Amino acid sequence: LALGDICGKGLAAGMWTTHLVGLVGARVAVTSKPEAIVAGVNRDICLLKSFMPLASLFLAKLDSATGIVKYCSAGHPPALLLRANGELELLSEGGMLLGVVPAAPYVCGSFELRAGDVLMIYSDGITESLNCTGEEFGYGRLEAKLRLAQASAADAASRPDTVSSAADAVHESQLRATQASDANAVLFSVLGAVQDFAAACPLVDDMSLAIVRRDSR
Repeated sequence: LALGDICGKGLAAGMWTTHLVGLVGARVAVTSKPEAIVAGVNRDICLLKSFMPLASLFLAKLDSATGIVKYCSAGHPPALLLRANGELELLSEGGMLLGVVPAAPYVCGSFELRAGDVLMIYSDGITESLNCTGEEFGYGRLEAKLRLAQASAADAASRPDTVSSAADAVHESQLRATQASDANAVLFSVLGAVQDFAAACPLVDDMSLAIVRRDSR
């Protein structure tokens, strides 16, 4: 599982994103250790003859049998691990942004994803989304929405047919049409909240979001 973000906007950043995906894929073919993959990608970027913008990356490896997750974060916003009991953990083990120092050290973090836990990985385009008054969505709203979405994920399929907001519309069109899992219910709920917050204001950055939830059934 990987989520990266190129510093910058527009077509050039999009093209470099494709290149970053290729670099990660090449390193994954060599090793399965998150910290080694990230360190290798960092060296590859630093050695490029053409200048590549700095990039952040959160890379994780999940053992679906044990629930053990090993991860490495290269300057990426801390991932959120919301436990089934309501405890929240910030996942930031790793190192600096990619493309700064060729020999930069990266370390591996680990945790156990237990039944009912939710892991959220996101780009700063989520927290930096602006409403029409110039206010950012922010980390506080993101955490609050994650908690609310996690609490309501179990009964997402029983929502009423009427819709009153962009968030509700996303829930109905995506969750019901595709019979989405609890993880998708959380994802669409959070994205819907960001869309409602921004309303008609243009996006200031790309928004990326990944949700992993371990089924409690």
